[in-house]
Amino acid sequence: MTDSKSPRFIQTWLADARAERDGARAALAATPASVAPKFFYDRLGSHLFEAITELPEYYPTRTEATIFAHHGADMAHAIGAGMALVDLGAGNCAKAARLFPLLEPKRYVAVDISVEFLRDALRDLQRDHPQMRIAGLGQDFSTRLDIPAELLGEDRPVFFYPGSSIGNFTPDEALAFLRRVRQRAGGGGLLIGVDLVKPHDVLEAAYDDGLGVTAAFNRNALVHLNRLIGSDFVPRQWRHVAFFDDVKSRIEMHLEAREAVEVSWPGGGRRFAAGERIHTENSCKYTASSFADLLVGAGFDTPRRWTDPAGWFAVFWAPAR
Repeated sequence: MTDSKSPRFIQTWLADARAERDGARAALAATPASVAPKFFYDRLGSHLFEAITELPEYYPTRTEATIFAHHGADMAHAIGAGMALVDLGAGNCAKAARLFPLLEPKRYVAVDISVEFLRDALRDLQRDHPQMRIAGLGQDFSTRLDIPAELLGEDRPVFFYPGSSIGNFTPDEALAFLRRVRQRAGGGGLLIGVDLVKPHDVLEAAYDDGLGVTAAFNRNALVHLNRLIGSDFVPRQWRHVAFFDDVKSRIEMHLEAREAVEVSWPGGGRRFAAGERIHTENSCKYTASSFADLLVGAGFDTPRRWTDPAGWFAVFWAPAR
C-alpha cells in the first residue's frame, strides 16, 4: 500500500517534443498566427496565473469562492457522500482543498499539464491531509481524458472543473470535452464553474488589469516558445490586447507587434508587420440557460446551478447516473 504521506503520481501524458515544436511553428506561420493556450503554463506561467486570480479586476475567482461559501453545504447534499474527487486543471489544488471539509472525498486525484508545479502542490497537500488518498495525474486532458481505474478505486467519480476554464474551448469543443467527461463520470457527475455574460467593461478589465500581470502572463508564452522551438521572440516588442467579441460571446487575447519585427526559429521564421497580432486565447461566456443546455446535450442529467447575487458567475452540478 502506498505510504499515506507520499502522494502518488502518474504521468500518462508525455509531450512528443518534435510534434509540439512542429505544431507550434506551423501555428505561428499561419495567417492569422496563433499560440495554443497550453503554452502559457510553464512554471512561471502557472505562478503568474495564481497572481492574476488575486487581482481586484479578476472577479471570477472571488465570485466563484463566494458561491461555494454560501452554497457549499447545498452542493455537498446534492452530490452525496463517498467520492473520488477528480480535479481537472488542478494547479495549486487550493480550490479543491477548500471544499474538502464539505465534500469529504475519500480520494483526491489532481490532473494538470504543468507537471512540476503539480508535484510541488501535491506534496504540500498531502502534508496537510495525511489520511486522504491523494494522487497526481500528468495529462493534457483538453484532448484526452483517461483516469486510471486504480486511482479511483471503488468510489464514485466526481469531476471538478472550476474557474470558468471551460470557456477556453469553443462551444463545439466544449461539447466534445463534456461528452468525454460524461463517459467517465458514471455514478458521479461534474461540478463546474462557468463565467456568464456581463457588461463589457467588467469583462475586459478582468483580462487587461492595471498592474499588467495578465500582459506578463500573455507575453510569457513567447518566452516558453523560445525554449520550446528555438525562436527569438523579444517579449517587450509585443503589446497585450484583450477585448470582448459580441458575436462569438467571448473574450479574445492577442499579442500585437509594436513595430515590424522579424522572428526566426530553426528551419524558418516570419516577419510580423506593425500591428499584426498573434491570437493566444479565447474565453467564451455563456448564459445560465445556454450552458445548462450544453450539459444536457453532453449526456448529463438536468443540472442544478448556484449563482452570485449579481448573476456574474454560476456553479453547476451535473449528475451522471
